[in-house]
Amino acid sequence: MPQLPAPAYPAEVRAKLEADAKEVIARYPGSRSALLPLLHLVQSEEGYVSRTGMAFCAELLGLTTAEVTAVATFYTMYRRRAGGDYQVGVCTNTLCAVMGGDAIFDRLKDHLGVGNDETTEDGKVTLEHIECNAACDFAPVVMVNWEFFDNQTPESATRLVDDLIAGRTVEPTRGAPLCTYKDTARILAGFPDQRPGAVGASGGAGAASLVGLKLAKGGTGSQTRVVGPRGEAPGDQPQKGAEHLSSHDAPQQTSASDPEHPAGPAAEEGE
Repeated sequence: MPQLPAPAYPAEVRAKLEADAKEVIARYPGSRSALLPLLHLVQSEEGYVSRTGMAFCAELLGLTTAEVTAVATFYTMYRRRAGGDYQVGVCTNTLCAVMGGDAIFDRLKDHLGVGNDETTEDGKVTLEHIECNAACDFAPVVMVNWEFFDNQTPESATRLVDDLIAGRTVEPTRGAPLCTYKDTARILAGFPDQRPGAVGASGGAGAASLVGLKLAKGGTGSQTRVVGPRGEAPGDQPQKGAEHLSSHDAPQQTSASDPEHPAGPAAEEGE
Protein backbone atom coordinates (compact mmCIF):
# COMPACT_ATOMS: atom_id res chain seq x y z
CA MET A 1 0.00 0.00 0.00
CA PRO A 2 1.23 3.54 -0.70
CA GLN A 3 2.67 5.30 2.34
CA LEU A 4 1.73 8.75 3.55
CA PRO A 5 4.43 11.42 3.22
CA ALA A 6 7.09 11.22 5.90
CA PRO A 7 6.44 13.51 8.87
CA ALA A 8 8.65 16.57 9.15
CA TYR A 9 11.26 17.06 11.85
CA PRO A 10 10.22 19.33 14.74
CA ALA A 11 11.18 22.94 13.99
CA GLU A 12 14.10 23.05 16.45
CA VAL A 13 15.53 19.76 15.19
CA ARG A 14 15.25 20.82 11.56
CA ALA A 15 16.96 24.14 12.27
CA LYS A 16 19.90 22.36 13.92
CA LEU A 17 20.19 19.79 11.13
CA GLU A 18 19.94 22.44 8.41
CA ALA A 19 22.82 24.40 9.91
CA ASP A 20 24.99 21.27 10.09
CA ALA A 21 23.91 20.11 6.63
CA LYS A 22 24.86 23.42 5.01
CA GLU A 23 28.33 23.11 6.53
CA VAL A 24 28.66 19.61 5.05
CA ILE A 25 27.32 20.55 1.61
CA ALA A 26 29.75 23.46 1.38
CA ARG A 27 32.67 21.02 1.37
CA TYR A 28 31.73 19.60 -2.03
CA PRO A 29 31.78 21.12 -5.53
CA GLY A 30 28.51 19.34 -6.32
CA SER A 31 25.82 19.18 -3.66
CA ARG A 32 24.73 15.59 -4.38
CA SER A 33 28.23 14.43 -3.39
CA ALA A 34 27.28 15.29 0.20
CA LEU A 35 24.62 12.58 0.37
CA LEU A 36 26.69 9.98 2.27
CA PRO A 37 27.71 12.32 5.11
CA LEU A 38 24.20 13.77 5.26
CA LEU A 39 22.80 10.28 5.79
CA HIS A 40 25.22 9.87 8.69
CA LEU A 41 24.07 13.26 9.98
CA VAL A 42 20.38 12.32 10.09
CA GLN A 43 21.36 8.97 11.57
CA SER A 44 23.09 10.82 14.40
CA GLU A 45 19.77 12.48 15.22
CA GLU A 46 17.48 9.44 15.35
CA GLY A 47 19.90 6.52 15.53
CA TYR A 48 18.82 5.31 12.09
CA VAL A 49 17.93 6.70 8.67
CA SER A 50 14.20 7.26 8.82
CA ARG A 51 11.86 8.24 6.00
CA THR A 52 11.89 11.71 7.52
CA GLY A 53 15.69 11.77 7.33
CA MET A 54 15.70 10.64 3.71
CA ALA A 55 13.12 13.26 2.75
CA PHE A 56 15.25 15.90 4.48
CA CYS A 57 18.36 14.84 2.52
CA ALA A 58 16.43 14.78 -0.75
CA GLU A 59 15.05 18.28 -0.20
CA LEU A 60 18.41 19.85 0.64
CA LEU A 61 20.28 18.16 -2.21
CA GLY A 62 17.65 18.50 -4.90
CA LEU A 63 17.27 14.72 -5.25
CA THR A 64 14.23 12.48 -5.34
CA THR A 65 13.45 10.35 -2.32
CA ALA A 66 13.93 7.32 -4.57
CA GLU A 67 17.52 8.38 -5.29
CA VAL A 68 18.23 8.85 -1.57
CA THR A 69 16.55 5.57 -0.66
CA ALA A 70 18.65 3.71 -3.23
CA VAL A 71 21.82 4.89 -1.49
CA ALA A 72 20.56 4.44 2.09
CA THR A 73 19.55 0.85 1.41
CA PHE A 74 22.80 -0.04 -0.39
CA TYR A 75 25.29 0.70 2.40
CA THR A 76 25.12 -1.45 5.51
CA MET A 77 26.40 1.31 7.80
CA TYR A 78 23.01 3.00 7.54
CA ARG A 79 20.34 1.52 9.78
CA ARG A 80 16.79 1.31 8.50
CA ARG A 81 15.19 1.00 11.93
CA ALA A 82 15.95 2.01 15.49
CA GLY A 83 18.73 0.06 17.22
CA GLY A 84 20.79 0.01 20.37
CA ASP A 85 23.31 2.47 21.77
CA TYR A 86 26.04 -0.01 20.88
CA GLN A 87 26.17 -1.93 17.63
CA VAL A 88 28.17 -5.09 18.29
CA GLY A 89 29.37 -6.59 15.04
CA VAL A 90 31.00 -10.01 14.96
CA CYS A 91 33.06 -10.73 11.87
CA THR A 92 31.93 -14.04 10.40
CA ASN A 93 33.89 -13.80 7.19
CA THR A 94 36.10 -16.77 6.35
CA LEU A 95 39.18 -16.19 8.47
CA CYS A 96 37.44 -14.82 11.55
CA ALA A 97 34.85 -17.59 11.27
CA VAL A 98 37.35 -20.45 11.38
CA MET A 99 39.36 -18.67 14.08
CA GLY A 100 36.32 -18.51 16.35
CA GLY A 101 33.99 -15.84 14.98
CA ASP A 102 31.11 -18.26 14.41
CA ALA A 103 31.43 -19.52 17.98
CA ILE A 104 31.45 -15.94 19.31
CA PHE A 105 28.36 -15.01 17.31
CA ASP A 106 26.46 -18.09 18.48
CA ARG A 107 27.43 -17.43 22.10
CA LEU A 108 26.29 -13.81 21.96
CA LYS A 109 22.98 -14.72 20.35
CA ASP A 110 22.28 -17.15 23.19
CA HIS A 111 23.60 -14.82 25.89
CA LEU A 112 21.69 -11.74 24.74
CA GLY A 113 18.59 -13.59 23.60
CA VAL A 114 18.57 -11.89 20.18
CA GLY A 115 19.20 -12.88 16.58
CA ASN A 116 21.12 -11.17 13.83
CA ASP A 117 20.31 -7.45 13.52
CA GLU A 118 18.15 -7.53 16.64
CA THR A 119 18.33 -5.34 19.74
CA THR A 120 18.18 -6.26 23.41
CA GLU A 121 15.03 -5.28 25.27
CA ASP A 122 16.85 -2.55 27.22
CA GLY A 123 17.87 -0.87 23.96
CA LYS A 124 21.57 -1.10 24.77
CA VAL A 125 23.01 -3.58 22.25
CA THR A 126 22.24 -4.44 18.64
CA LEU A 127 23.96 -7.63 17.51
CA GLU A 128 24.90 -8.35 13.92
CA HIS A 129 27.30 -10.44 11.91
CA ILE A 130 29.45 -8.36 9.60
CA GLU A 131 31.81 -8.87 6.72
CA CYS A 132 35.58 -8.45 6.77
CA ASN A 133 36.89 -5.63 8.97
CA ALA A 134 40.36 -5.66 7.34
CA ALA A 135 41.90 -6.77 10.63
CA CYS A 136 42.62 -10.38 9.76
CA ASP A 137 45.88 -10.48 11.72
CA PHE A 138 43.84 -10.00 14.90
CA ALA A 139 41.09 -12.52 14.11
CA PRO A 140 38.54 -13.12 15.44
CA VAL A 141 37.51 -9.48 15.59
CA VAL A 142 34.46 -7.84 17.16
CA MET A 143 33.59 -4.21 16.44
CA VAL A 144 31.50 -1.96 18.68
CA ASN A 145 30.31 1.16 16.89
CA TRP A 146 33.14 0.53 14.40
CA GLU A 147 35.91 0.42 17.02
CA PHE A 148 38.14 -2.67 17.14
CA PHE A 149 38.10 -5.37 19.82
CA ASP A 150 40.76 -7.82 18.65
CA ASN A 151 41.63 -11.45 19.41
CA GLN A 152 38.25 -12.16 20.93
CA THR A 153 36.91 -15.39 22.41
CA PRO A 154 33.32 -16.31 23.32
CA GLU A 155 34.17 -15.56 26.95
CA SER A 156 35.76 -12.14 26.34
CA ALA A 157 32.96 -11.13 23.97
CA THR A 158 30.38 -12.07 26.60
CA ARG A 159 32.15 -9.91 29.17
CA LEU A 160 32.26 -7.09 26.63
CA VAL A 161 28.50 -6.98 26.04
CA ASP A 162 27.82 -7.37 29.78
CA ASP A 163 30.00 -4.32 30.45
CA LEU A 164 28.22 -2.33 27.74
CA ILE A 165 24.81 -3.16 29.18
CA ALA A 166 25.96 -2.36 32.74
CA GLY A 167 27.37 1.00 31.66
CA ARG A 168 30.94 0.15 32.60
CA THR A 169 33.83 1.78 30.74
CA VAL A 170 34.98 -0.31 27.79
CA GLU A 171 38.27 0.37 26.01
CA PRO A 172 38.79 -0.71 22.39
CA THR A 173 41.95 -2.63 21.62
CA ARG A 174 43.07 0.28 19.45
CA GLY A 175 41.59 3.43 18.05
CA ALA A 176 39.48 6.15 19.62
CA PRO A 177 37.60 5.72 22.90
CA LEU A 178 34.15 4.22 22.55
CA CYS A 179 31.11 6.46 22.16
CA THR A 180 27.45 5.85 21.42
CA TYR A 181 26.15 4.94 17.98
CA LYS A 182 24.60 8.38 17.48
CA ASP A 183 27.87 10.09 18.43
CA THR A 184 29.75 7.80 16.05
CA ALA A 185 27.36 8.72 13.23
CA ARG A 186 28.02 12.41 13.77
CA ILE A 187 31.77 11.83 13.57
CA LEU A 188 31.27 9.85 10.35
CA ALA A 189 29.29 12.81 9.00
CA GLY A 190 32.57 14.74 9.16
CA PHE A 191 32.30 16.65 12.41
CA PRO A 192 35.34 16.61 14.74
CA ASP A 193 35.45 14.41 17.79
CA GLN A 194 35.68 16.91 20.64
CA ARG A 195 36.57 14.39 23.37
CA PRO A 196 40.02 14.94 24.93
CA GLY A 197 42.59 12.58 23.44
CA ALA A 198 40.18 10.95 21.01
CA VAL A 199 41.78 12.26 17.84
CA GLY A 200 45.28 11.22 18.94
CA ALA A 201 44.26 7.68 19.83
CA SER A 202 45.43 5.10 17.34
CA GLY A 203 46.80 1.59 17.04
CA GLY A 204 49.54 -0.04 15.05
CA ALA A 205 49.32 -2.84 12.57
CA GLY A 206 49.89 -6.40 13.71
CA ALA A 207 52.93 -8.53 12.95
CA ALA A 208 51.23 -10.41 10.12
CA SER A 209 50.25 -7.16 8.40
CA LEU A 210 53.76 -5.78 8.71
CA VAL A 211 55.26 -8.90 7.17
CA GLY A 212 52.83 -8.61 4.26
CA LEU A 213 53.80 -4.96 3.81
CA LYS A 214 57.49 -5.89 3.75
CA LEU A 215 56.86 -8.54 1.11
CA ALA A 216 54.80 -6.12 -0.96
CA LYS A 217 57.71 -3.70 -0.94
CA GLY A 218 60.10 -6.37 -2.19
CA GLY A 219 61.54 -7.59 1.09
CA THR A 220 62.20 -11.28 1.64
CA GLY A 221 60.55 -11.56 5.03
CA SER A 222 62.78 -14.58 5.61
CA GLN A 223 63.67 -13.74 9.18
CA THR A 224 60.10 -13.46 10.45
CA ARG A 225 57.64 -16.30 10.91
CA VAL A 226 54.32 -15.21 12.34
CA VAL A 227 52.35 -18.45 12.23
CA GLY A 228 53.79 -21.84 13.14
CA PRO A 229 52.83 -25.01 11.25
CA ARG A 230 49.42 -26.26 12.25
CA GLY A 231 49.63 -28.41 15.35
CA GLU A 232 53.07 -27.08 16.33
CA ALA A 233 54.23 -24.18 18.44
CA PRO A 234 54.90 -20.91 16.59
CA GLY A 235 58.42 -20.41 15.38
CA ASP A 236 60.02 -17.01 15.74
CA GLN A 237 58.55 -14.28 17.88
CA PRO A 238 56.50 -11.52 16.20
CA GLN A 239 58.35 -8.49 14.95
CA LYS A 240 59.63 -6.16 17.59
CA GLY A 241 57.35 -3.19 18.06
CA ALA A 242 54.06 -4.96 17.39
CA GLU A 243 51.55 -3.71 19.91
CA HIS A 244 49.91 -7.02 20.61
CA LEU A 245 50.11 -10.57 19.32
CA SER A 246 48.02 -11.96 16.55
CA SER A 247 45.71 -14.78 17.54
CA HIS A 248 46.97 -16.64 14.50
CA ASP A 249 49.73 -17.84 16.83
CA ALA A 250 47.04 -19.72 18.78
CA PRO A 251 44.37 -20.88 16.30
CA GLN A 252 40.94 -21.57 17.75
CA GLN A 253 39.73 -25.10 17.05
CA THR A 254 36.18 -24.15 16.17
CA SER A 255 35.79 -25.52 12.66
CA ALA A 256 34.55 -29.08 12.21
CA SER A 257 37.21 -29.61 9.58
CA ASP A 258 40.13 -28.01 11.38
CA PRO A 259 42.22 -29.66 12.68
CA GLU A 260 40.26 -32.64 14.01
CA HIS A 261 38.94 -33.65 10.58
CA PRO A 262 41.51 -32.63 7.96
CA ALA A 263 40.34 -32.91 4.40
CA GLY A 264 43.60 -34.49 3.30
CA PRO A 265 45.33 -34.00 -0.04
CA ALA A 266 43.20 -33.51 -3.10
CA ALA A 267 43.28 -36.45 -5.53
CA GLU A 268 43.70 -36.11 -9.24
CA GLU A 269 40.51 -36.38 -11.28
CA GLY A 270 39.64 -40.03 -11.92
CA GLU A 271 41.64 -41.45 -9.01
